[in-house]
This record gives sequence, C-alpha cells and structure tokens, in this order.
Amino acid sequence: MPPKSRVSAIPTPKDPAITSPSTFKSTSSTSSAGGPITFGHSSSTPYTPKPSTNTPSKSSSTAAGKSASATSTKQQLDPHNAGDVLNSIWRKYMEQTPQRVKLMDAFMGFLIVVGVLQFLYCLIVGNFPFNAFLSGFSATVGQFVLTASLRIQTNPENKSEFGSISNERAFADFVFGSLLLHFFCVNFIN
Repeated sequence: MPPKSRVSAIPTPKDPAITSPSTFKSTSSTSSAGGPITFGHSSSTPYTPKPSTNTPSKSSSTAAGKSASATSTKQQLDPHNAGDVLNSIWRKYMEQTPQRVKLMDAFMGFLIVVGVLQFLYCLIVGNFPFNAFLSGFSATVGQFVLTASLRIQTNPENKSEFGSISNERAFADFVFGSLLLHFFCVNFIN
C-alpha cells in the first residue's frame, strides 16, 4: 500500500499568509514516491506574482486596449505643446479615416498647392492674360469645392445627414459639376 499523503492546511483569503506576499508560507505534501511536494514559495525567496495566462475574449481585449491607449494618450498629451497636439491629430486621422476619404484629402491638398503656385506665378511673372489666370484659379477653387462636397457626402460619419444620397449619386453629381466647371473655364480663356 502506498504511503498516505499528508496535506497541510491550505491558507484561506482571510489568512495573513495570503495577504502579505513576503509572509507567504509554503506547504508541503508527500508524494506517492515518498518525496516532498512543495506548494507555493519558500519563505527565503520573495514572492513575485506572475502575469496571468488567461486570454480574455476579443471584444473585451479590444475595448480594454482602446481605453488603455486613450488613457495613455491623455496622460502623455500636453495641451500647451503644439507638436503633441498635431501628432495626436495625425495619429487619429491615420487610424480612423477611411482610405477613400484620405484619397480625396490628398487631391484637395494637391488643388491647394496648384492654386498657391498659380497665385505666386501671377505675383512674380505678371498677369498679362488675366482671363487665363482667372480661369485657371477659378477652376482650382471650384474643383476644391466640388471635391469637398463629395467628401462630405460620402464620408461614413455623415450617413445620418446624407442618408438619402448614395455614394454613386454623389459621385455622379461630382462628375457632372466638374465637367460643367471646366467647360466654363475653358470657354472663359477665350
């Protein structure tokens, strides 16, 4: 007959051995082979908790990750430092903005650069064919306005305001308005 194992009393949550990590007592038992089995840590080594290996569900980990990142962002963000504020805005824009909206934003940025270059050319070189400058600059500004309208109508965040207008309808309006705008600009050049 194998020797009986002797199990010491297991500490309960009310026991001071559990509440204080440095006083965590080891308990032992005798195995069927006759050797001691140790439960817990010996009093000579300090108790260090190990990270949990439990894996929470995906939705709770995602929510916890978002709240933790939001908390860390709020703690690290200095409202008096313009660099921190701009960096935070850029990170949120890159994470939350759909690719289609980013593409329209890039086109609108291009239109701004073209408009500024046309205006600088007019200031530096002169505006001899003034109707050509007006035509080109108004085409740039008009295309910017039409693109901004398309961006507003197709942005998923604005579905509540433009629910009756589909993305295809908004794009068709954009194309029609662009053709009409450029028709008038070409005719204005003379």
